[in-house]
Amino acid sequence: MTHELSELSRWVSVGQAQGREIVVTADAAERDRLAERFGLVSVESLDASVVLEKDGMVVTATGRLQASIVQSCAISGEDLPAEIDEPLLFRFVPEGEASAPDEEIELDASDCDEITYSGDRFDVGEAVAQSLALAIDPFATGPDAERIRTEVGLEEPEKENPFAALKGLNT
Repeated sequence: MTHELSELSRWVSVGQAQGREIVVTADAAERDRLAERFGLVSVESLDASVVLEKDGMVVTATGRLQASIVQSCAISGEDLPAEIDEPLLFRFVPEGEASAPDEEIELDASDCDEITYSGDRFDVGEAVAQSLALAIDPFATGPDAERIRTEVGLEEPEKENPFAALKGLNT
């Protein structure tokens, strides 16, 4: 769902969507807010381009997202640069016309993200921001990860390590 307070808002009127190309390039302030939102060290660049096709009040957007980010290594915490290059495919659907949340549907790789909107406009920028979040590897590790794993005993579960106290906890 889109909202007015997105760090990367790019609102588009449904009436002006047909055949339109939207280019989203995040400025420094937007990149800083996105880094904070997604727990990244930084977002060095973010560029996306989508072409819109309209069918009644439903708008399909196809394009590409490219970004350079710096995240923390999941093991050592060191800065870890990463490149993101992802295809984009969204369907902006008026509220009330989207798939029911309790309805079981099967998706395959060619299915697109369905994003509801209200009124006569939708936020392409927020859809791009959400796509960035989904493209971030939450378990990315850097070159020192193996050394750190060995030092703290993560490779040897029976060895006492900082995570051993968690072992007996029930979830």
